Amino acid sequence: MKLFFSTILSLLFLSSSSQEHYMIIGTYDSPKSEGVYVYKFNSADGSVKEISHVKTSNPSFVTFSPNGKFVYAVHETAPQDGKGGDIAAFTFNKETGILTFINRQLSGGDHPCHVETDKTGKWLFASNYSSGSLSILPIKTDGSLGIATTIQHTGSGKNLQRQKGPHTHGAIISDDNRYLFVTDLGIDKVMIYSFDANTGKLIPSKQPYVQSVQGSGPRLFTFHPNNKFAYVIEELTGTVSVYKYKKGKLNVTERISTMRQYDTSFAGSADIHVSPDGKFLYASNRGDVNTIAIFSINKKDGRLTLLGHQSTLGKTPRNFSIDPSGKFLLCENQNSDEIVIFNRDINTGLLSDSGKRIAVGKPVCIKWMPGQ
Repeated sequence: MKLFFSTILSLLFLSSSSQEHYMIIGTYDSPKSEGVYVYKFNSADGSVKEISHVKTSNPSFVTFSPNGKFVYAVHETAPQDGKGGDIAAFTFNKETGILTFINRQLSGGDHPCHVETDKTGKWLFASNYSSGSLSILPIKTDGSLGIATTIQHTGSGKNLQRQKGPHTHGAIISDDNRYLFVTDLGIDKVMIYSFDANTGKLIPSKQPYVQSVQGSGPRLFTFHPNNKFAYVIEELTGTVSVYKYKKGKLNVTERISTMRQYDTSFAGSADIHVSPDGKFLYASNRGDVNTIAIFSINKKDGRLTLLGHQSTLGKTPRNFSIDPSGKFLLCENQNSDEIVIFNRDINTGLLSDSGKRIAVGKPVCIKWMPGQ
């Protein structure tokens, strides 16, 4: 009997621990923020526990290396010395959840707002918003960063307030590690580069870009899990563009609003994610509405059907993230200093308030440790 209960307790412990996931949170500087935070999230009940944090300047976007051993954070700044922002590298201890600073390198431009590594973990892509440039930095075996090589975008858009020049906002690598897709809000284009993981060289692809609708402001890009479709959130018009994808080429099939019908207020759309099962797409709107638009995805062609809107229960949902189990959506409300945890119905895609919150100053990015 003792052996039986011991076995049951062991199984319960393993089940509980297997549902605990490390996540890192990036923030903007504020009196309530201390930089990059490490939490453990339990997908069994949506509970969270802060593990550690490290002070650093405006780490608005963060990412793990593919093996989970390192973390990279932008310093979204533009110092007066003219050298631009930089990227910080940290080791991540999977046992303790502690971040340890390794080094930092200039990002190659002002206000870096996004980082992504390639699938080998040997290269890092940095999007410099204000400069409108894309940089690639080598990652050494100890996780430290080398000197950036930078590609400068050129052009402008029709929105004279927001599109006087290029504004790179995100760079996403394809699943086969051969193509990099770079959203440029300032020139209304998704730039497409062929990538050589052996040398780190980026060159314009055979299809060098796709043109978005003028004045739309493409902000972030994401793939469907089946890699047959891709989606772009457009900040200035509050729209999602749907693409068919194959071997580095994009073909637009649909463009759909993230706003309620007849709502003509500024959307300020920010983030976009597909659920792990590929059935639903979510997009956040800032502006005055503070909502997450919920869409179902047609499995045959990737087109979207609007299901509804969920209030974010806070202000300025700059980013959000779905936990590895797919049962929860965590929304970072930047200007109410809080992450709201929503239950996600995996059958309907709809969201409901779990009642759980994470109090953190200016939260703007969540990333999950790979392989959990």
